[in-house]
Amino acid sequence: MKKIKQELNDLISRGLDSNVRIAVTGLSRAGKTAFITSLVNQLTFASTHENNLPLLYAARDGRLIGAKRVPQANMLVPRFAYDEALSALHCEPPRWPEPTRDVSEVRLSLKYKPTKRYKKLVSQSSVIDIDIIDYPGEWLLDLPLLNLSFHEWSQEQLQGLKGKRLELAKDWLSALEALDLHAEQNENQLKHISECYTQHLHQCKQAGLHYVQPGRFVLPGELEGAPVLQFFPCQFDGSEKMSGSSNLAMLKRRYEEYQHKVVKVFYKHHFATFDRQIVLVDCLQPLNTGHEAFHDMRSALEQVMKSFRYGHSNVLKRLFYPKIDKVLFAATKADHITPEQHTNLVSLLRQLVHPAWQTTSYENIDMNCISLASIKTTQSGFIQTNNETNPAIQGISLEGDSLTVFPGEVPAKLPSEEYWQRQGFEFTSFRPRPQAPDTPLEHIRVDKALEYLIGDKLK
Repeated sequence: MKKIKQELNDLISRGLDSNVRIAVTGLSRAGKTAFITSLVNQLTFASTHENNLPLLYAARDGRLIGAKRVPQANMLVPRFAYDEALSALHCEPPRWPEPTRDVSEVRLSLKYKPTKRYKKLVSQSSVIDIDIIDYPGEWLLDLPLLNLSFHEWSQEQLQGLKGKRLELAKDWLSALEALDLHAEQNENQLKHISECYTQHLHQCKQAGLHYVQPGRFVLPGELEGAPVLQFFPCQFDGSEKMSGSSNLAMLKRRYEEYQHKVVKVFYKHHFATFDRQIVLVDCLQPLNTGHEAFHDMRSALEQVMKSFRYGHSNVLKRLFYPKIDKVLFAATKADHITPEQHTNLVSLLRQLVHPAWQTTSYENIDMNCISLASIKTTQSGFIQTNNETNPAIQGISLEGDSLTVFPGEVPAKLPSEEYWQRQGFEFTSFRPRPQAPDTPLEHIRVDKALEYLIGDKLK
């Protein structure tokens, strides 16, 4: 009864536009945990430090009365570890929070002074609940599997083994050669080969290759060790008959179980309920890694974008079939480059997501690109080199060394292979700067992201 009542309340809130579900995703190391921590932190300090959010107009104009964390509606989803993240940032020396490896959620209740007449007639203040959902971008890479048979998926994966990806697949391919697909099923052998395949996917990610399938193999969450994550692509004739007790039949059953019990369930219970989406993109690390890694990231982003369901949300749609009506792409770690390079960073991001931009523009869906730093780690300035003044950033490396560097120029367009041969980009990771617990976290343009995602809801 309590669950039905809660669902009814959520339904009414969605219809009255007093609840919005914001999904935060991005491929590994894009900075999801840091972004959500900063977003929650900025809003909870907004009523007393409105000058920290000049681009969030409700805060700038003094209309944001306050914000507080409240219990989330979905009690089956883990709570986002906000307090633990802040503890990590405020310890000595400061350190980055542990990244989340599963779906998590946090709900904020915002009280504000409305500007819309119908809201002002009801009350001098309004309340909106913001649900912020964190989930790995790698899981979105699995949604195209719903349209592929095991044979089609295997062919696609094997055909994609080229360059660095093929080099990293040697151990897995060697183990695969020893498997007789038509022999009586051997669970131990299948388990061993699937472990080799999973290790191959981890090695791809460590080498800077983001396009890995299935995504749950590298971020299994609660499914770690389950047989549903013990399959792999293999070469076979899709038209031939197979024994129901063969290795091939077991692999096919596991793949189909993964499709229906893992991928489809995630889509139904989580992804299909989102109203707005922010996709965090780390353009800088792939620039640092090389041509193959950079273009592999672009392929992964294209696959992620194919998964979204776009459409304007009128009242009936919001009640019974919500859709994503705003998408924000954010190039993270803008504090790791000098300020005059931020324009190039946004331009590069626009180039990366251009195919998705075309689709969403055709559907008349609101979409934008920005650069930001969820938690600012550096100071920008200038240094003298050979009687010349050059821009630079200064921060503390992860090892604790004070560094002043100019990381290089960010290309404004998709770079050719010559970019890395000629110049490349030198990315340096910095640790968080010490900060007092009673002040909001320093950031770059998190307020701009907030204005885009919820600004229209605070009117």
